[in-house]
Amino acid sequence: MVVGAQQQGVSMRQSCKMLIIQRRRVLRWGEHQRDGQGLANGRPGPEQAPHRVLSGEREQVLALARREDYADCSHRILTVLGWEQKIVWVSFSTTYRILKKAGLMTGRCHYHRHNGHSLPPTRRALTGPNQRWCWDISYLLTYERGIFLYLYLLLDEYSRKALAWRISWQQTLQEARELLDDGMRAENILDLPEDQRPEVFNDRGRQMKAKPIQRMLEDMKMPQRFARPRTPNDNPFIEASFSTIKRDPDYPGRFRDPEDGYGYFNPYLTWYNQEHYHSGINYVPPDQAHRGLMDRIVAQRQEQRLVQCRRRREVNLNEIAVLR
Repeated sequence: MVVGAQQQGVSMRQSCKMLIIQRRRVLRWGEHQRDGQGLANGRPGPEQAPHRVLSGEREQVLALARREDYADCSHRILTVLGWEQKIVWVSFSTTYRILKKAGLMTGRCHYHRHNGHSLPPTRRALTGPNQRWCWDISYLLTYERGIFLYLYLLLDEYSRKALAWRISWQQTLQEARELLDDGMRAENILDLPEDQRPEVFNDRGRQMKAKPIQRMLEDMKMPQRFARPRTPNDNPFIEASFSTIKRDPDYPGRFRDPEDGYGYFNPYLTWYNQEHYHSGINYVPPDQAHRGLMDRIVAQRQEQRLVQCRRRREVNLNEIAVLR
């Protein structure tokens, strides 16, 4: 009745709207009728889709997921690893479905829900590196109860690159000043015009609010921005980086002294900058994003995925034609 409605002057879209039925279901009915299969209310299985994943690709995804060195990677990181190593070109959702069907989609760590009541401060849109920096200090446990080391970390908010870091027994103004000074030297900030220097975003700790830090940033023409009191979500990028650091499977948990801390964090933060596929910047390593390569890398990945999708469709259509 609906298939023939268009011949009576009523469009298929209008007919489907009146009968509360999906238009694509009617189109499938028409295809089944032409093929002599009747109007059975069935949906084509995965083997009927011309763009379905090839069996070899499914095995490649599973082999990648079962590698011991990738046991802690999310399905998105696994997908990016497949792209970068030119093993398999599938989407995030395809990897998720394959792993879920194989029983490999399990939680790897504990997550805490956001309360939904804190709104971050307004930030202007960033178009490149060294437009906004954020920094903070995090506790590092030691082997003595009540005694801590402190990790000072300075990030570029656009690329998420760790520009400078320090480890100390104390939270001091001097350590904070040297952290910012290390970042400015590493990025040659004083060579930039004053109106192109980054603004600095931080919490309201005593080191951040110290007059020497404020005067230093004023002299360098780098505006200082403060998060709201008791609202760590206002400085989310640095907090997320600390979370990433401490949830890493190889994170030792405790350190004996600053030298022990540097022994771990120097190679770790080098890996973080140069090899870590960061979810916040389209799964590109921060160092590549900082050098302005992110858009090109993402475009190349998308192009390669489209090429593989066309190839997959050709292979599947050829198989369907042979079966018919």
